[in-house]
Amino acid sequence: MRFITAGESHGPELTAIIEGLPAGLPLSPEDINSELARRQGGYGRGGRMLIEKDQVRITSGIRHGKTLGSPVTLVVENKDWKNWTSVMSIEEVNEKEKKIRRVNKPRPGHADLVGGIKYQHADLRNVLERSSARETTMRVAIGAVAKKLLKELDIEVAGHVAILGGIKAEIPDNLTVEEIKKISENSDVRVLDPSVEQAIRDLIDKTKKNGDTIGGVVEVVVGGVPIGLGSYVQWDRKLDAKIAQAVTSINAFKGVEFGLGFEMGYRPGSQVMDEIVWDKATGYTRTSNNLGGFEGGMTNGMPIVVRGVMKPIPTLYKPLQSVNIDTKEPYKASVERSDSTAVPAASVVCEAVVATEIAQAMLEKFGSDAFEQMKEEVVSYRRYTQMF
Repeated sequence: MRFITAGESHGPELTAIIEGLPAGLPLSPEDINSELARRQGGYGRGGRMLIEKDQVRITSGIRHGKTLGSPVTLVVENKDWKNWTSVMSIEEVNEKEKKIRRVNKPRPGHADLVGGIKYQHADLRNVLERSSARETTMRVAIGAVAKKLLKELDIEVAGHVAILGGIKAEIPDNLTVEEIKKISENSDVRVLDPSVEQAIRDLIDKTKKNGDTIGGVVEVVVGGVPIGLGSYVQWDRKLDAKIAQAVTSINAFKGVEFGLGFEMGYRPGSQVMDEIVWDKATGYTRTSNNLGGFEGGMTNGMPIVVRGVMKPIPTLYKPLQSVNIDTKEPYKASVERSDSTAVPAASVVCEAVVATEIAQAMLEKFGSDAFEQMKEEVVSYRRYTQMF
């Protein structure tokens, strides 16, 4: 399975094309719209979420509620487009109009300056429109399709916020993926620890009042993954490496870890490695999951546990110093509409990109022409790994 996305933050629409889905997978717009709504939720979101109520249109690859095996095209209209029609016009405009609409003050922490230099854009709006986190809309839409495929194969995905603005949420032991999903969905800051919810809300409110932003850490857990996705035989076939790349590709994400993660650097091997056990009912399992479901770049049958750190949103309502690219004089950076934090929503995006990588790995390992055939192969393979 492969995909590509297209569209600008304030353009008329966002588009994704997914190729390689098996024929016969049940899929409806609601499967995708429910995930798009989750991305737009969470405490601390800004005014654009009140304007944009994202809804998908499926324009190819689906007939009578099932995939055809041909490319699936997803389209999400930008409802804010009507307010930006002249700014984002695809028609040629005169020099006076260009000057009025031009962005020449790059914002620290954004792609504005580097992208302008790389692509020789004197108008930095040409950069910021595509580098905007609005692109994650389509990553979530693609992830929704991936989640649907995984759910049909008894693989569940759930995400939550582990840390927000330095406030750490305690994670109860031995929660199932379904329990994680239920608890986080009932929290407007997507934490599993109700005792810190109000403190987080208060911090978000204080941060917004101060014109600042805060980041955090999100965690995604995937249960029901079969043994042996990914491979040790070549560096670019390791599934944990692919997931790490996908997570750090999310806007503002700057790091990733699995299982104990960087804590492993403080412990001896006897406190890190997961001992192997077997019984007839469950097959091979581990007595712990410190490695986060991976050994040698392959899934080991334990739940995948991956965390990503999101930096504070770089657009501040108290703008930082920048430089006017025309005059080279110091200037306060321009301000696009922003949130005080997007960490709760980022946990939804992280779920989507992780689900996408796992779905791709499943389609690589098992037959991907017809979905019913794929399901049979997965069932047969699970029996094989249990009795190996």
